[in-house]
Amino acid sequence: MPALVVGGCVCVFRAERGGPRRARVVATVTLTLGELLDTAGRSRRRHANRSGDDG
Repeated sequence: MPALVVGGCVCVFRAERGGPRRARVVATVTLTLGELLDTAGRSRRRHANRSGDDG
Protein backbone atom coordinates (compact mmCIF):
# COMPACT_ATOMS: atom_id res chain seq x y z
CA MET A 1 0.00 0.00 0.00
CA PRO A 2 2.72 2.56 0.80
CA ALA A 3 4.29 1.88 -2.60
CA LEU A 4 1.00 2.78 -4.28
CA VAL A 5 0.82 6.04 -2.34
CA VAL A 6 4.40 6.96 -3.22
CA GLY A 7 3.85 5.99 -6.85
CA GLY A 8 0.70 8.11 -6.98
CA CYS A 9 2.55 11.07 -5.50
CA VAL A 10 5.34 10.69 -8.04
CA CYS A 11 2.80 10.69 -10.85
CA VAL A 12 1.15 13.82 -9.47
CA PHE A 13 4.58 15.46 -9.33
CA ARG A 14 5.41 14.43 -12.90
CA ALA A 15 1.99 15.41 -14.24
CA GLU A 16 2.34 18.90 -12.77
CA ARG A 17 5.49 19.28 -14.84
CA GLY A 18 3.95 18.04 -18.09
CA GLY A 19 4.86 14.37 -17.83
CA PRO A 20 3.54 11.62 -20.08
CA ARG A 21 -0.17 11.02 -20.50
CA ARG A 22 -0.17 7.93 -18.25
CA ALA A 23 1.33 10.01 -15.43
CA ARG A 24 -1.50 12.52 -15.80
CA VAL A 25 -4.08 9.71 -15.75
CA VAL A 26 -2.59 8.13 -12.63
CA ALA A 27 -2.32 11.56 -11.03
CA THR A 28 -6.00 12.22 -11.68
CA VAL A 29 -6.97 8.85 -10.20
CA THR A 30 -4.71 9.45 -7.19
CA LEU A 31 -6.15 12.88 -6.48
CA THR A 32 -9.72 11.66 -6.94
CA LEU A 33 -9.20 8.73 -4.56
CA GLY A 34 -7.59 11.08 -2.06
CA GLU A 35 -10.62 13.35 -2.16
CA LEU A 36 -12.99 10.40 -1.75
CA LEU A 37 -11.03 9.06 1.22
CA ASP A 38 -10.89 12.51 2.79
CA THR A 39 -14.65 12.93 2.41
CA ALA A 40 -15.29 9.45 3.82
CA GLY A 41 -13.04 10.19 6.78
CA ARG A 42 -14.86 13.42 7.54
CA SER A 43 -18.22 11.67 7.36
CA ARG A 44 -17.00 8.88 9.64
CA ARG A 45 -15.62 11.37 12.20
CA ARG A 46 -18.84 13.38 12.11
CA HIS A 47 -20.87 10.22 12.71
CA ALA A 48 -18.57 9.16 15.57
CA ASN A 49 -18.94 12.55 17.24
CA ARG A 50 -22.74 12.34 17.10
CA SER A 51 -22.89 8.83 18.54
CA GLY A 52 -20.50 9.86 21.33
CA ASP A 53 -22.83 12.68 22.46
CA ASP A 54 -25.68 10.29 23.33
CA GLY A 55 -24.13 8.86 26.47
